[in-house]
Amino acid sequence: MKLLCLVAVVASLLVPPAQANKSSEDIRCKCTCPPYRNISGHIYNQNVSQKDCNCLHVVEPMPVPGHDVEAYCLLCECKYEERSTTTIKVIIVIYLSVVGALLLYMAFLMLVDPLIRKPDAYTERLHNEEENEDTRSAVASASFGPRANTVLERVEGAQQRWKLQVQEQRKTVFDRHKMLS
Repeated sequence: MKLLCLVAVVASLLVPPAQANKSSEDIRCKCTCPPYRNISGHIYNQNVSQKDCNCLHVVEPMPVPGHDVEAYCLLCECKYEERSTTTIKVIIVIYLSVVGALLLYMAFLMLVDPLIRKPDAYTERLHNEEENEDTRSAVASASFGPRANTVLERVEGAQQRWKLQVQEQRKTVFDRHKMLS
């Protein structure tokens, strides 16, 4: 049902309104005129149709006197630009929806993660720095000996093995001042 509502909202945004002319933000003619004699360069924007996209219709007020207008307009480069603000709005809505969904998923995982995790005596032993490596190996093989039944148990087992490796590396680097090779 939610998916159907989302599709209806996106479709209503994608369908353009029944207007013959476009919004003034969607079309423009942009003329870039370089410096000419003692006049500095300038960029002119005007909302005109594509057939009127030239220097004579866009450059207002004309910075040169009447006899130099043609020479000045030959230097100007005019481009007709068209964009779809509706498409831009739809893309932004989709982007914000994805970011919102990811934030909700993150919040969900933060709430559910403590409920899923089981308290392990193994993690408490990792914090004890006085354990020797033989004890750690025995505990690791005992807790991971039987095959894990669920994906969650396998992931937790891999995570515990990774934590053990990190703890051993920290002890090696910081306590013994040796780099692992």
